[in-house]
Amino acid sequence: MLRFLPNAGPGGFRTRLRKGTPMQGFKDFLFRGNLIELATAFIIGGAFATVVEGFTKIVIELLAKLGGAPNFDSWAPGGLTSVGPFLTAVVSFAILAAVVYFGLVKPYEIINARVKKPAEDGPGAPTTEDILLEIRDLLAAQKSA
Repeated sequence: MLRFLPNAGPGGFRTRLRKGTPMQGFKDFLFRGNLIELATAFIIGGAFATVVEGFTKIVIELLAKLGGAPNFDSWAPGGLTSVGPFLTAVVSFAILAAVVYFGLVKPYEIINARVKKPAEDGPGAPTTEDILLEIRDLLAAQKSA
Protein backbone atom coordinates (compact mmCIF):
# COMPACT_ATOMS: atom_id res chain seq x y z
CA MET A 1 0.00 0.00 0.00
CA LEU A 2 1.30 3.43 -0.95
CA ARG A 3 1.47 6.13 1.66
CA PHE A 4 1.81 9.81 0.92
CA LEU A 5 2.69 12.73 3.10
CA PRO A 6 -0.38 14.72 4.20
CA ASN A 7 0.17 17.44 1.57
CA ALA A 8 1.55 15.18 -1.16
CA GLY A 9 -0.21 13.08 -3.76
CA PRO A 10 0.73 10.67 -6.51
CA GLY A 11 1.51 13.57 -8.89
CA GLY A 12 3.95 15.25 -6.55
CA PHE A 13 3.90 17.60 -3.64
CA ARG A 14 0.71 19.58 -2.95
CA THR A 15 -1.50 18.15 -5.69
CA ARG A 16 -4.71 18.41 -3.73
CA LEU A 17 -7.52 20.50 -5.16
CA ARG A 18 -8.11 24.07 -4.08
CA LYS A 19 -10.97 24.72 -1.76
CA GLY A 20 -13.71 27.05 -2.94
CA THR A 21 -15.46 27.47 -6.23
CA PRO A 22 -14.06 26.03 -9.46
CA MET A 23 -13.48 29.58 -10.69
CA GLN A 24 -11.17 30.32 -7.74
CA GLY A 25 -8.42 28.16 -9.24
CA PHE A 26 -8.82 29.89 -12.60
CA LYS A 27 -8.71 33.29 -10.92
CA ASP A 28 -5.56 32.31 -9.02
CA PHE A 29 -3.98 31.20 -12.30
CA LEU A 30 -4.80 34.47 -14.05
CA PHE A 31 -3.45 36.71 -11.32
CA ARG A 32 -0.43 34.62 -10.39
CA GLY A 33 3.09 35.83 -11.10
CA ASN A 34 3.77 37.84 -14.20
CA LEU A 35 0.80 36.90 -16.35
CA ILE A 36 -0.61 40.44 -16.30
CA GLU A 37 2.81 41.96 -17.05
CA LEU A 38 3.30 39.48 -19.88
CA ALA A 39 -0.08 40.34 -21.40
CA THR A 40 0.67 44.05 -21.14
CA ALA A 41 4.07 43.59 -22.78
CA PHE A 42 2.49 41.55 -25.57
CA ILE A 43 -0.09 44.27 -26.31
CA ILE A 44 2.49 47.07 -26.19
CA GLY A 45 4.81 44.98 -28.39
CA GLY A 46 2.06 44.62 -30.98
CA ALA A 47 1.44 48.36 -30.99
CA PHE A 48 5.18 49.04 -31.20
CA ALA A 49 5.46 46.66 -34.16
CA THR A 50 3.00 48.89 -36.01
CA VAL A 51 5.16 51.95 -35.30
CA VAL A 52 8.35 50.21 -36.46
CA GLU A 53 6.61 48.90 -39.57
CA GLY A 54 5.45 52.43 -40.43
CA PHE A 55 8.96 53.78 -39.95
CA THR A 56 10.36 51.00 -42.14
CA LYS A 57 7.92 51.99 -44.89
CA ILE A 58 9.19 55.58 -44.64
CA VAL A 59 12.80 54.39 -44.97
CA ILE A 60 11.90 52.23 -47.97
CA GLU A 61 10.13 55.19 -49.61
CA LEU A 62 13.20 57.37 -49.02
CA LEU A 63 15.41 54.69 -50.58
CA ALA A 64 13.00 54.52 -53.51
CA LYS A 65 13.34 58.27 -54.08
CA LEU A 66 17.12 58.12 -53.82
CA GLY A 67 17.84 55.15 -56.02
CA GLY A 68 14.80 53.06 -56.76
CA ALA A 69 12.49 50.97 -54.66
CA PRO A 70 13.97 47.77 -53.21
CA ASN A 71 11.15 45.69 -54.67
CA PHE A 72 12.07 42.36 -56.20
CA ASP A 73 8.53 40.96 -56.35
CA SER A 74 8.50 40.64 -60.14
CA TRP A 75 11.94 38.99 -60.33
CA ALA A 76 11.61 35.26 -61.06
CA PRO A 77 14.94 33.60 -61.94
CA GLY A 78 14.38 30.28 -63.68
CA GLY A 79 10.62 30.66 -63.35
CA LEU A 80 10.70 30.59 -59.52
CA THR A 81 8.11 33.19 -58.62
CA SER A 82 8.72 33.07 -54.85
CA VAL A 83 12.35 34.23 -55.02
CA GLY A 84 11.51 37.88 -55.70
CA PRO A 85 9.08 38.33 -52.79
CA PHE A 86 11.56 36.51 -50.54
CA LEU A 87 14.34 38.96 -51.44
CA THR A 88 11.99 41.88 -50.84
CA ALA A 89 11.20 40.44 -47.40
CA VAL A 90 14.93 40.03 -46.66
CA VAL A 91 15.62 43.67 -47.56
CA SER A 92 12.65 44.80 -45.44
CA PHE A 93 13.95 42.70 -42.54
CA ALA A 94 17.43 44.21 -42.85
CA ILE A 95 15.96 47.72 -42.79
CA LEU A 96 13.75 46.82 -39.84
CA ALA A 97 16.71 45.35 -37.94
CA ALA A 98 18.76 48.49 -38.60
CA VAL A 99 15.91 50.71 -37.40
CA VAL A 100 15.51 48.71 -34.18
CA TYR A 101 19.26 48.52 -33.54
CA PHE A 102 20.15 52.15 -34.24
CA GLY A 103 16.84 53.56 -32.99
CA LEU A 104 16.47 51.53 -29.78
CA VAL A 105 19.40 49.35 -28.83
CA LYS A 106 22.24 51.84 -29.32
CA PRO A 107 20.48 54.77 -27.57
CA TYR A 108 19.55 52.43 -24.70
CA GLU A 109 23.17 51.31 -24.36
CA ILE A 110 24.42 54.91 -24.41
CA ILE A 111 21.90 56.06 -21.80
CA ASN A 112 22.53 53.00 -19.68
CA ALA A 113 26.31 53.61 -19.78
CA ARG A 114 25.82 57.22 -18.66
CA VAL A 115 23.42 56.35 -15.85
CA LYS A 116 25.39 53.45 -14.43
CA LYS A 117 28.62 54.50 -12.85
CA PRO A 118 31.43 51.99 -13.24
CA ALA A 119 32.40 50.28 -10.03
CA GLU A 120 35.64 51.63 -8.66
CA ASP A 121 38.37 49.08 -8.52
CA GLY A 122 39.25 48.65 -4.90
CA PRO A 123 41.79 46.33 -3.49
CA GLY A 124 41.02 43.07 -5.24
CA ALA A 125 41.13 39.63 -3.76
CA PRO A 126 44.61 38.71 -2.56
CA THR A 127 46.62 36.58 -4.91
CA THR A 128 48.20 33.31 -3.91
CA GLU A 129 51.55 35.06 -3.74
CA ASP A 130 50.19 37.68 -1.32
CA ILE A 131 48.77 34.98 0.96
CA LEU A 132 52.06 33.04 0.93
CA LEU A 133 54.00 36.20 1.79
CA GLU A 134 51.64 36.87 4.69
CA ILE A 135 52.06 33.30 5.98
CA ARG A 136 55.84 33.65 5.72
CA ASP A 137 55.78 36.90 7.67
CA LEU A 138 53.55 35.36 10.39
CA LEU A 139 55.84 32.33 10.71
CA ALA A 140 58.89 34.58 10.92
CA ALA A 141 57.18 36.65 13.64
CA GLN A 142 56.38 33.46 15.62
CA LYS A 143 59.98 32.23 15.44
CA SER A 144 61.39 35.56 16.62
CA ALA A 145 58.91 35.79 19.50
